[in-house]
Amino acid sequence: MKFKINRDHFANGLAQVLNVVGSKATMPILSNVLIEAEKDRLSLTTTNLDLGIRCRIKADVKETGSVTLPVKRLASIVRELPNVDVTVDASPNHQVKLSSGGSTFRIMGIGRDEFPPLPEFGDEKAYTLEQPELSGMLKSVAYAQSSDETRYILNGVYFNFRDGKLSLVATDGRRLAVMAKEMEVPAASAGAIILPAKTVGELTRLLDKGEKVKINFNDRRCAFQIATDKDTSGLVDSVYLYSKVVEGNYPNDQQVIPKETHQRIKLERELFLQCVHRAALVCSEKSNSVKIKLTSNLLEITAQSPDFGEAHESMAIGYSGPDLQVAFNPAFLLDPLRALAKDEVFFEVKDEVSPGVFKTLDNFICVIMPVRLS
Repeated sequence: MKFKINRDHFANGLAQVLNVVGSKATMPILSNVLIEAEKDRLSLTTTNLDLGIRCRIKADVKETGSVTLPVKRLASIVRELPNVDVTVDASPNHQVKLSSGGSTFRIMGIGRDEFPPLPEFGDEKAYTLEQPELSGMLKSVAYAQSSDETRYILNGVYFNFRDGKLSLVATDGRRLAVMAKEMEVPAASAGAIILPAKTVGELTRLLDKGEKVKINFNDRRCAFQIATDKDTSGLVDSVYLYSKVVEGNYPNDQQVIPKETHQRIKLERELFLQCVHRAALVCSEKSNSVKIKLTSNLLEITAQSPDFGEAHESMAIGYSGPDLQVAFNPAFLLDPLRALAKDEVFFEVKDEVSPGVFKTLDNFICVIMPVRLS
């Protein structure tokens, strides 16, 4: 195998596949990137068996072939090379010579035979979505995933294709976020998967590089083919992300969403976000709540802790209902407000012991459990 490549394209390609490799790989080969040189491009692949990623970059291939190299070390070397032109030459015993300007490196690799291949998909269940749309949907819900390992079923985002829409759901038991989008869902392709949190993070990072993303899935695994624009990044074809899914039954989100909330207030998202953020500055681990008080045309936000003192914020709103007080964990208010792009959000509340609900006009709902007022 022998090829010439632009250093920055090579570094960028390695950066795309680097995150998948854990610090404690169970087998040496899982710390390596599989480099395959064919025609006028390279394929770079990494996997940890649960999650795998492959991207393709342009290269001037003199001899086709393949080898695997330690990806973290290789990425560090490529970034530091002195010259933009890099030549890579692999010998049959898997030793690779890397030359750039006055620098030469020889790196020991492992043959590709030991590298576990990424599963390929037929069209089991397949959908094509717009990248910016899926990216926005993921950001709208991903913060609500649970990080509690004992409730592994909640450690991810639930994708549900049915009844003429795609719904994304995430919950940690104390809050729940749902974002839905209407789309054609043929009865034969209806189905649902729980995408693990690590995959959600990778997918969010990779989206927004092009227009379309294709998703294939079955009961045990899924794959995303992410088209990238033919731009200066040197990533030509696409990025292919493969993942196992979390197996099990996701809780029914419809049972959690309150059927009736008595008061509905329209809020300017950015203003409310800033007020809650400032009030939360006095919160401590022991007193981690902000109180929302509604009176005629006024919303007041207060927070206090014995260690620091107290904060008071107020904003004018259109409200003519009864006086009402309810308290929440400030992070649960801030996360959805930060994740949304819409300027206008609706906040619904019933009483001090019922959940609060954020909604937008584009099928977003976030349900938050209150903190008991002492």
